[in-house]
Amino acid sequence: MSSSPAGQLPRLTLILGGARSGKSRYAEALIERAACGATYCATAEPGDAEMAARIAAHRARREGGGRGQFWRTVEAPLALAEAIAAESNPTRPMLIDCLTLWLSNLMLAEAPIDDAVATLRMALRDAAGPVVLVANEVGLGLVPETPLGRQFRDAAGLLNQEMAALADRVVFVAAGLPLVLKGN
Repeated sequence: MSSSPAGQLPRLTLILGGARSGKSRYAEALIERAACGATYCATAEPGDAEMAARIAAHRARREGGGRGQFWRTVEAPLALAEAIAAESNPTRPMLIDCLTLWLSNLMLAEAPIDDAVATLRMALRDAAGPVVLVANEVGLGLVPETPLGRQFRDAAGLLNQEMAALADRVVFVAAGLPLVLKGN
């Protein structure tokens, strides 16, 4: 994968970090510096009031400071590969935030994860323009206490490894500071 017409963004960038590490803000700023407009592919679902407030805060941040015209939001809690196929554009980068929530949605829907990840991989390879993926790094904490927690941690770790192998650039964000793990 090579550089794209949308600034200096590689075809595929993976941004990893812990909860509240600043990874979403970093990803948004990365795209805003490189393009005149972008598509924000949101995977979160407002299952409760607290999550609805988090989604609203993300949306307000994207739309604040006159940036409302920059971002176009597409909701894809499950059909992520389809959203990439339909929305990718050589001059309009796509931000997917976040893979970890998408994986959680798949698990809750009891969808076949291996098939969904394979379909996602193909969609990313065929994307018409640059894509920036955001995901939580879940492997730095304690071993989860429950079988479901361990299953989720393992699936998230494998998903991150597959996306990192596919990506041109991988950045780890901690305390709002980026550390490039792969690429320039």
